[in-house]
Amino acid sequence: MTTPACALGAPALSLRHYGPSRGSHSHDHAQVLWALDGALELAVDGRGQRLAAGQGLWIPPQAVHDFEAPQGSRCLVLDTADPAWLDRPPSPTHTQLVDHLARFLAASLEQGLPLPRALGAQLLAEAWAPGGAGAMRRGGRAIDWAGLQRWLQTRLAAPLTVADLAARAGLAESQFRARCLAATGLTPMQWLRAQRLARARALRASGLPVALVAQRVGYDSPSALTAALRREGRPRGG
Repeated sequence: MTTPACALGAPALSLRHYGPSRGSHSHDHAQVLWALDGALELAVDGRGQRLAAGQGLWIPPQAVHDFEAPQGSRCLVLDTADPAWLDRPPSPTHTQLVDHLARFLAASLEQGLPLPRALGAQLLAEAWAPGGAGAMRRGGRAIDWAGLQRWLQTRLAAPLTVADLAARAGLAESQFRARCLAATGLTPMQWLRAQRLARARALRASGLPVALVAQRVGYDSPSALTAALRREGRPRGG
């Protein structure tokens, strides 16, 4: 299930309690989780991980994440549309520093102290990766999107993953995800799907049968491809 588009006028900082009931969703903004007590079990885009107390991560926009805490977990949660988070690493550079800050922010929320939530969010972002997003971008490697598309055109039939795209771009998976979101507004898998459908439209326009097109662009069946094209608002007959 995907939550509605983020309408955050300012970052939303809150305390949340998670229990044994399993949840699953995604949203159009970044979410930062910091475990204060207990352990939170997560699967982000199918990749499982466990956050013990004193650990955290940020979840990219539109990433599907499943979560549960069999023994209960209390977390500081930041929902933010700040694009600076797209250049942060999934986990902080200095865990202990962020843990101290997260516990201070949590105590401030519990006691109703007049700490502006936007300031708390800014402090958390800076503590997560000292030096800021600008420094990370200056040291980052640019993606050759045209070259990546050319490489992809001969591999659309293969079951490609984010890791495959990141490796081709010469980046870590988390870096590629952040760069893709910043450059295209899409997650890597959404961008890959757009490339598949664009190629499918071109092949259908050339008169190729839909069954053969489906094979060439990595869809399991002609009906799956036709349904995907319709969802994109560009229906094609079989």
